[in-house]
Amino acid sequence: MAHQPQLTRLNTALNLLAENGFDDLASAVEILVNEAMRIERQEFLGVGPYERSEARRGHANGYKSRSFKTRVGELSLEVPQVRGLEADQDRFYPSTLERGLRSERALTMAVAEMYINGVSTRKVTKVVGELCGFKITSTQVSRAAAKLDEELEAWRTRKLGEVIYMYLDARYEKVRVGPKVVDAALLVAVGIRADGKRSILGVSVSLSEAEVHWREFLSSLQARGLHGLRCIVSDDHAGLKAARRARFAGVPWQRCQCHLQQNAQAYVPRKSMKADVAKGLRAIFNAPTRVEADRQLELFVAKYEKTAPKLASWAEENIPEGLTVFDLPDAHQRRLRTTNPLERLNREIKRRTRVASLFPNDASLLRLASALLIEISEEWENGKIYLKMETT
Repeated sequence: MAHQPQLTRLNTALNLLAENGFDDLASAVEILVNEAMRIERQEFLGVGPYERSEARRGHANGYKSRSFKTRVGELSLEVPQVRGLEADQDRFYPSTLERGLRSERALTMAVAEMYINGVSTRKVTKVVGELCGFKITSTQVSRAAAKLDEELEAWRTRKLGEVIYMYLDARYEKVRVGPKVVDAALLVAVGIRADGKRSILGVSVSLSEAEVHWREFLSSLQARGLHGLRCIVSDDHAGLKAARRARFAGVPWQRCQCHLQQNAQAYVPRKSMKADVAKGLRAIFNAPTRVEADRQLELFVAKYEKTAPKLASWAEENIPEGLTVFDLPDAHQRRLRTTNPLERLNREIKRRTRVASLFPNDASLLRLASALLIEISEEWENGKIYLKMETT
């Protein structure tokens, strides 16, 4: 007879669905969840109703009514209570309800992401109403965004470990500062960890790309435990060189070869020379060894010393910064010659920020970038190995 009340409740839920279909799904779910919690409490206590046993853990103490907004509608649940437990760690809380709360937190995060992507409160309310059967207020949307901010901040300040290689890059987005619209620098650091997988290490927003911003950003990575760097790959961003030397003195730097190719074109005096110059630079970068790359550079400088002296002088001073990669393992060189692995990030960021067009403040830009980068980083960290590290 102990199972009779359970069977009655289950039959009631099934009858609701049979008679009303999904229109009464919330009521059916409400019955099933309440019954699942009752069963779980009974198992937790270790005895049946009205039984006596030395193995008993506490005593049933009635129910606490709570309402939960879910995707099937609002549920009025009776949460079982337990009294007489000796320690706080033994307290009872239905795992059924905990899983439901995690699911609803995921919904909350989705609402917050709609908000930070520029969807109006009115539209968010409409979407949630159609999907979930209930409405939310602008205050609830703001509260959801605040919860998201907490999650994003926790990710941005999480502990880092050994990182073998690190890419650094910056892009600009328009942000309103008072009556003006300015270009804010969005700094991103991507690492290749000791297990060969990529991870987005950090992101920062500032109204300039000056040395102080780069220095603070790199310092924050170190403070979070980043260590073991063997090479940094980046373009020659303003302020980055001095900050890198200050924070990562002694770590080799590989300047992006793709950007070097582009920078060189500014020193070509005639359009007819551009293709030949590009070919000469490719011969340097594609050389099989550092010795051969240096030889090709000497030939390049000699070739243009008279016809394009500014180009020759620039190449002699700057091109060696793009040859550091030859000191790395052969199997790693192709992926570390340029900052191209960050291209997807830039495309994704641009695709999302283009919708916003103009951010009301730098915090909103940081929020959107962080939410996007978390998704990509988790995909990388749970995906395939990017570089095989056993060659190191």
